[in-house]
Amino acid sequence: MQVRGAPALGIAAAYGMALAAREFETDDGIRVSQRLESAAKEMIAARPTAVNVAWAVRHLMELACSSSERDIPGCLLARAKEMHQEDVSANKNIGRHGADLISDGSAVLTHCNTGALATAGYGTALGVIRAAWETGKRFDVFHTETRPFLQGARLTAWELVNLGIPATMVVDSAAGFVLKEHNIGCVVVGADRIAANGDTANKIGTYTLAVLAKENHVPFYIAAPTSTVDLELPAGDQIPIEERDPSEVTHLVGLRTAAEGIGIHNPAFDVTPHEYISAIITECGVITEPFTKNLASTVSENTTKR
Repeated sequence: MQVRGAPALGIAAAYGMALAAREFETDDGIRVSQRLESAAKEMIAARPTAVNVAWAVRHLMELACSSSERDIPGCLLARAKEMHQEDVSANKNIGRHGADLISDGSAVLTHCNTGALATAGYGTALGVIRAAWETGKRFDVFHTETRPFLQGARLTAWELVNLGIPATMVVDSAAGFVLKEHNIGCVVVGADRIAANGDTANKIGTYTLAVLAKENHVPFYIAAPTSTVDLELPAGDQIPIEERDPSEVTHLVGLRTAAEGIGIHNPAFDVTPHEYISAIITECGVITEPFTKNLASTVSENTTKR
C-alpha cells in the first residue's frame, strides 16, 4: 500500500521494469529480457486485482523483447515516462467526458480515493468531480471514509480540501441514508479491473453502493482508463480478490478495537455486476450497454491509435 490506486500502480510498475532493466545489465551472456521475466512475475503477483500492473509490465516486456540488448534500459525508461504522461492526459479526458454527467445544483457521492494521489495525476472518479467543478458547476460532494484503511478519510478528504471543493464525509454505513435523503444525482467511483462484460472490481464497499444506488434510482458510474479493462476475462467472477491483513480490521491507529479470538475476513475489493453500472467513463468517451461489444471496440480503437 505504499503505492495504491490502479493507474498509479501501473505507472509504478512501468518504472519498476525500467529500474529492473538497468539493474540487470550484464555481460554474463544472459539476456536482459530473460532476467526481466522474474521481475515481471514478482510485480504482477504483488497486486493481482489491479490489472494495470500486468498491463504495464507486459507492455514493457514486449518492448524489451523487440529491442536490442544494450538499448533495453533506455527504451524502457523512455516508455515509462511516456506512459506517465499518457495517464495524466487520459485522466483529464475522463474528467472532461464525465463532467457532463454531473448536473449543476445536484449532489454526487464517491468512494475510496481516485484523485491525483491514486493516479499519475488529476484523477479518475475524483477527476470527474474536479472537472465538473472547474467548468463552473456547483454541487454537493459526499464521500465515504472507506473502511478499513480509510483512504477516503485520509486521502480523498485531503484532496478535496486542497482543491477547494466543499465536501462532506460520511461513514460507509451511512451511504444508504445519504442516497435516500440528500438528492444524490449520481455515484461515481473508480476501478481496479473491468471484465469484458463490464463487471467491475473496485474497493470493498463499491458493490454495496451500486445496489443502494439502483434501489434509489441513482445512476452509478465507473471512471477508469482503458488500461483498466481486461478483455481476457469474460466476467467479474474470475477476477482475483486480494485478502488483506486482519489487523486493518481489528486495530485502529495501533489500538485493538475487536475482541481477541474473533475471526476476520478482510477482502480489499469486491465486484459490481455490470447490470448495476449505468456507464463506464473512459478517456475515449462514455461507454454504455452492451458493454461486451462497446468495451471491446473502444479498447481496440484506442490501442490502434497508440
